[in-house]
Formats: sequence, structure tokens, C-alpha cells
Amino acid sequence: MNLRRRLTYPLLALLAISVTSISGYLILGGPNVSFLQALYMAVITLSGVGYGEIVDTSHNPTLRIFNIFIVLFGVATMVYVFSVVTAFLVEGELGNLFWRRKMEKQIGALTDHYIICGLGDTGRYVAAELQAAGTPFVVIESHEDPVQKFRETYHDVLYVIGDATDEAILDYTRVAQAKGLIAGLSADKDNLVITFLVRQKSPSIRIVARCTDEEKFSDRMLKAGADATVSPNRIGGLRLASEVLRPHVVEFLDVMLKEQARTLRVEQIEVPKGSGWNGSSLDRLDLKTRYNLLTLAIKNADSRISTDFVVNPPAGQLLREGSIIIVLGDVSDVNRAREEARDHQPA
Repeated sequence: MNLRRRLTYPLLALLAISVTSISGYLILGGPNVSFLQALYMAVITLSGVGYGEIVDTSHNPTLRIFNIFIVLFGVATMVYVFSVVTAFLVEGELGNLFWRRKMEKQIGALTDHYIICGLGDTGRYVAAELQAAGTPFVVIESHEDPVQKFRETYHDVLYVIGDATDEAILDYTRVAQAKGLIAGLSADKDNLVITFLVRQKSPSIRIVARCTDEEKFSDRMLKAGADATVSPNRIGGLRLASEVLRPHVVEFLDVMLKEQARTLRVEQIEVPKGSGWNGSSLDRLDLKTRYNLLTLAIKNADSRISTDFVVNPPAGQLLREGSIIIVLGDVSDVNRAREEARDHQPA
């Protein structure tokens, strides 16, 4: 709960007792009491300063009784306001301290995770998608504000405030143990540096770099070690064209990505070494019945061309170790299928 909400009731109580005291001094004090005098009396009474009465209560028992009640309720209200503010500050600082210590331990234990460099216009969508997929990740961001804004929705996000081109920061996020890294900074030069540094530290990590100027930087990033580059301008242009040519397809994809009730995604399932799926056919696995997954394509392990996919594969299509199955389904169902694929028992 934020400070504004927590202070609503005590501040309303303070306002009520202030208005009541000023009105009481004006009414009970007689015609000679001005508004300024009534305000002064209210302030010194509620604050407990007690410089001295400027509204005479010695000959007015009603006013004196009224003053007693104002002192009692006023002091109680001031204590209430002070305690709420103090509790908020203490709880906030302690909570922040405990969270940071917990976060440091969690980052120190990460393996097979993803690192997102930059939480700007591109990075925040990457982080939201990884969060929706239940994938462990840590964010490197140079400014605190984007992180705090993101945490308003995703409270437990792991992050490091620092420069993503700094080797020490990359080491802190356990880049050597990471499964993948997204270099999503706004400057292509920075993403090029990140790509080069990370590839030196981890030959097996998958690196995807944001590249605005494809003509100038895409080849450099690939040579520096990036597995793929993504151009926001090109993707944006394709999206605009698709909105015109195939609006219902775009609508379906948007619904798929934005639906809150379930995380429907196009995912990949790899047949690992020693899997019971090795040598099985698609009709034997029956992914549709067992996992409610729709098989879209298969890429065999011996494919020499990166785009060599068998689209809409036949039921008798055999799977081998290293085969990649492209499916459409809920993330939870995909994860169940992945668990079985890792099983050494025949399907």
C-alpha cells in the first residue's frame, strides 16, 4: 500500500479536528475572536507547543471543556499521523533491504537463465514475455526508474542497476551459466560490445542482439558472436503490412500473446539425447490428445539448412535425437511435454 492511501484516514482525521477546533474557538470565543486568533489557538493546541492562550478560557467553562477535548483528540490524531508515516518509512526501508538481499541470493543461484540488457521500449516487452512464460531471467538496466515502473506490474523481477557493457556487471548476472542473452540497448554500438564480451565468456550461450542499423551493424554483430539480430524497424514494417494484408491473422496473434487467462504460444520442444521419444512417430506421441498441442512443423537434427522445416508434418514423421518440434499450445502443456521428452522411457 502506498503512502497516499495509508495517510488518507489520519489526514482526514487531522483535517476534521482542525476545522472543529477553529470553528469552536470562533463560536465559543465570542465576537472579539478573529479567524487568525482561532487558527493560532488551534495550531498551538494541536501541536502541543503551548505558547500561551490568546483566547481567554478562564471565564468561559464551555470553551475550557471544549479545549480539553481538542487537546485530547488533537494529540491522539497527531500521534496517529506520526506513527503511520514512521511505520511506512521503516517498513519501506526494511522491506527494500530484505528484498535486495533476497534478490542478490537469487541472482547468485541462477543457472540456465536469460539476461536482458536494457529495460527500455524493447526490453520491457522481452521481460514481460519471459515472465509470462515462467522463464527465469535477470535484467541489467542503467537507470532505476524503468525498473521500478516495471516492478509495479511484475514485483519479483530480478535486476541489476549498472552498465551492461561492464564485464563485472555481466559476471554478476552469471553470464557464464546463462542460457541466453538479449542485447536490447538503444545504441547498436553498445549491443555490439555486449555481444563480443559475452561470446568470449560463454561459447554456448545464445545471443540475440537488437540492431537498428542493419546495413552497418548486423554483419558485425553476427561476426562478434550473435546468433541472431532483430531490427525493430523491419519488424515494425512487417507488422504494418500485415495489418493491411491479413488483419485477422494479426488479431489472432495479438489475442494469443495478450490473453491473461492462459499463455497460448508457439513453442519449440527439443528431443534430447537419450529421450524415449527418439525413434517415435508423431501419431505414436499423439501430442494433440495427450497435451492439447498442435504440431506445426519439425526440424530434424541432420538438417544442414537453418530454414529446413517440415511444415504440417505427416502422422508417420519420425523423431530423432536433436529434432525440434514446433507446436502451438498453452505454456503449461508445453512444459509437461518437455518433461516427458527428457524421460528415458519410451513414449
